[in-house]
Amino acid sequence: MTFEVVDPATLSVVATVEDMGVADATKAVDAAAGAFRSWSRTPPRRRSEILHRAFELMIRDRASLAELISRENGKSLTDAAGEVTYAAEFFRWFAEEAVRPGGDFGESPAGGTRTLVTHRPVGVAALVTPWNFPAAMITRKIGPALAAGCTAVVKPAAETPLTALAIAELLTEAGLPDGVVTVVTTTDSSGVVGVWLNDERVRKISFTGSTAVGRVLLRHAADRVVNSSMELGGNAPFIVADDADLDAAVAGAMIAKFRNGGQACTAANRFYVHTSIASAFVARFGAAVEKLTVGPASDGAAIGPLISAAALRRVTRTVDEAVAAGARISHRAALPDAPGHFYPPTVLVDVPADAPILAEEIFGPVAAITTWSDEDELLELVNDSEYGLAAYVFSGDLARALRLGEAIDAGMVGINRGLVSDPSAPFGGVKQSGLGREGAREGLREFQETQYLSVDWPA
Repeated sequence: MTFEVVDPATLSVVATVEDMGVADATKAVDAAAGAFRSWSRTPPRRRSEILHRAFELMIRDRASLAELISRENGKSLTDAAGEVTYAAEFFRWFAEEAVRPGGDFGESPAGGTRTLVTHRPVGVAALVTPWNFPAAMITRKIGPALAAGCTAVVKPAAETPLTALAIAELLTEAGLPDGVVTVVTTTDSSGVVGVWLNDERVRKISFTGSTAVGRVLLRHAADRVVNSSMELGGNAPFIVADDADLDAAVAGAMIAKFRNGGQACTAANRFYVHTSIASAFVARFGAAVEKLTVGPASDGAAIGPLISAAALRRVTRTVDEAVAAGARISHRAALPDAPGHFYPPTVLVDVPADAPILAEEIFGPVAAITTWSDEDELLELVNDSEYGLAAYVFSGDLARALRLGEAIDAGMVGINRGLVSDPSAPFGGVKQSGLGREGAREGLREFQETQYLSVDWPA
């Protein structure tokens, strides 16, 4: 059985991939479980060397990987190249973390014993990744898993399996032993992941995707008390204060909103602009949006298509409903004469504060702008959401920006910048946006169990 991978920009078939099923999912766990003992006992320095070599190979192949991402995902070549660099950095970061596992040793308060604290790999890890960042979401999970000494079974999104397969090949070239990482390409996501969650050898599930699916997986994982990390949906607010540098705010908004065409969990979805500078901000922001080129990556366009026809229908419906409720389209980019799932980058103004579009994750190139004048009321609106992944604050007063940032219910806040992702920083959210963190030292700990040894130590 096979399935086709389709370019969302041209609707042409990019490749045909094996459609694996539940039997293949079990075989993948067999391989991971068989390799776990040897890999977990591999010296940290050797694990580090393999990860660092994988980083070098990704940088070597950056152009071809970017082209592959653009073909199966549709994003611009600029975005794709940036993703490859970002993705490779997770291999480099966790190569360095692998040789700094940490631990503790000390005398117990009562005396007579010494406490030795260490960290050990959690076991076989099931890694489930989405289509919007097919390289970065893979390396952000594989990197710490391998650094910790875990083996892994990986299920990439059916829309974008080719990048995952390419990275697996690079890991093999880097010296990773057979069975340590196995990629399962499938259209039966629930069947494959269900097999993994029911397998007693799988001790970790790390998932990136929608909050709705995350809830289902958490319920399933609870049956066996499986260690779980969930990076789920977002509805990031973008706040522009009256003392903000407008040029910096517009530049930040363009990155926070339109990176990957708005198809990112950290994308700015709802813009709160101070009343006194709203007209000036919208004019500058709208002018920049109108200059965006939309089309296939092969044409050099800045904005690619949405991932599917269903996604295009959903974004179209969301904007139509907002306009019907009183919002107004102030600026729009031009659409190409092309067959793909393209939606024009759009700026909506006069959006009512209670409009549904401000309460849901748009996942498209649409910026919904509302205004504010009172900080307390602003924070009530910003925090009135089930999500809490990312947020952005622009203000000329750093103390004020930090005060606002700390008052927002979000795991990550960009202060006067439109990008929050960094391999050295803990990526993750609060509330319905997930559990756990990826990147930084916290990302390594997600794949480890803490053990302490109480050692008799006579006076």
